[in-house]
Amino acid sequence: MTSTSNPRDLRAELETLTTEAFRPELAEIDQLPTLDIARLMNGEDAAVPTAVAQRLPEIAAAIDAIAERMGQGGRLVYAGAGTAGRLGVLDASECPPTFNTDPGQVVGLIAGGPEAMVTSVEGAEDSAALARADLDALRLTPADTVVGISASGRTPYAIGAVEHARAQGALTVGLSCNPDSALAAAAEHGIEIVVGPELLTGSTRLKAGTAQKLVLNMLSTITMIRLGKTYGNLMVDVRASNDKLRARSRRIVALATGAADADIERALTEAGGEVKTAILVLLAEVDGPTATGLLSEADGHLRAALRTAGG
Repeated sequence: MTSTSNPRDLRAELETLTTEAFRPELAEIDQLPTLDIARLMNGEDAAVPTAVAQRLPEIAAAIDAIAERMGQGGRLVYAGAGTAGRLGVLDASECPPTFNTDPGQVVGLIAGGPEAMVTSVEGAEDSAALARADLDALRLTPADTVVGISASGRTPYAIGAVEHARAQGALTVGLSCNPDSALAAAAEHGIEIVVGPELLTGSTRLKAGTAQKLVLNMLSTITMIRLGKTYGNLMVDVRASNDKLRARSRRIVALATGAADADIERALTEAGGEVKTAILVLLAEVDGPTATGLLSEADGHLRAALRTAGG
């Protein structure tokens, strides 16, 4: 992977990117009434799901490959800089409370480390070596997946992460918002969501950021569905770590089973608070330890455990 370090060359490179294109028709946007600017932004955002829809086959193929690796004990690792890195960290941080994943199962790496979540870290995004060091600290295995995220598709940190991961035998995905990107080319699964020039020239936290968030939602959520972390559209692996989530846990058990409140409380107690186990206790009419064993044999898939319990 080559990096453009000369300022003049870099400027020329940026001018070729769709995400950096200047839109002369918006040159007077700062003179418009606030409501008109809001309407413009809303119209721009409305085009993002359509751009994502055009890449659903590529997204689905990546998800199936990720789920296969994670089913073998692998991890999902996001790597990006700036907005892209923050979006990866956000998606990773939401997996433990939503799907009861181990904190190390879905990991977000941002160029420059945790400090870069709130402060720009000078030069971090330009370092492929930094990406290699961050991945080496995780001790990658061939069961892992690394998703490089970069709106431009040229960020050295994201490309470096994908290239290094691929050399280690890990699965690689490159998520970009420009066509024919170096990032997509470096990965086994290239996903390019081309949303066009931004309302503010080069501000890729806007449409590009929205597109990346939508795709990351799909990658993690559908992978977790494939791994049996849901029952229908219920989050049966939710971690009840606060009052709201404890109330949600009881509601999920009620929706899945139709049981009375007293029975739900009894099942949750037998299940040690585990929603999926409590549902199995009620639907299969077994005790907590038996439900736990059935789920273990079924690799955590509630439907499979129910089939086994039903004979």
